[in-house]
Amino acid sequence: METNRFETFFDAIIAIIITVLVLKIPQPASPTPGAVLELQSIYAAYFISFLILYNIWYANHNLFQVVDNIDNTTVWIYGIMTFVISLLPYFTIWLARNVYSIPAETMFGVIFIVTHILHTLANRTIYKSNPYNKKLQALNNDSYLLNLPAIILIIGFILTYTIYIPGIYVCCLISIVLWILIGRYIKEDENGN
Repeated sequence: METNRFETFFDAIIAIIITVLVLKIPQPASPTPGAVLELQSIYAAYFISFLILYNIWYANHNLFQVVDNIDNTTVWIYGIMTFVISLLPYFTIWLARNVYSIPAETMFGVIFIVTHILHTLANRTIYKSNPYNKKLQALNNDSYLLNLPAIILIIGFILTYTIYIPGIYVCCLISIVLWILIGRYIKEDENGN
């Protein structure tokens, strides 16, 4: 399958999910700074979810600049990832309203870690289906650094279930920032070589 239609479809899905996500943010109870600050956990959860979606979009944008075709396995993995990330608005608001809830923390972390795993699998299938694409092979997608966000998330689960309930929430933020920085580092490393 050519990537142009697929990329347009996936971009539209991410735009819709971001729109639904922002529409889930409630208005402050009154037009005062205090009322705005009461929603800080919602704003923080939105920020984390937005960064997840933006990072996926940005990584795909860079990847599909060097890939012309994808196989059915990749399409199915992206379909599953689309399903998973479409749940982000629901679980983001649940977490934002229940920051000290282990089930809310767990589901938000599960959505994030499954998204990370699916994104990694999709990248690997793209690499396997394009073995003669020299630009694609020049990218350093096998870097061990790509596993750090998942490791941070696992630490978040351990924190949540032992000593600090919002551990997943905090580790999701650290993990997504790390995922973005690693992606930029790998891209700069590829451009430097």
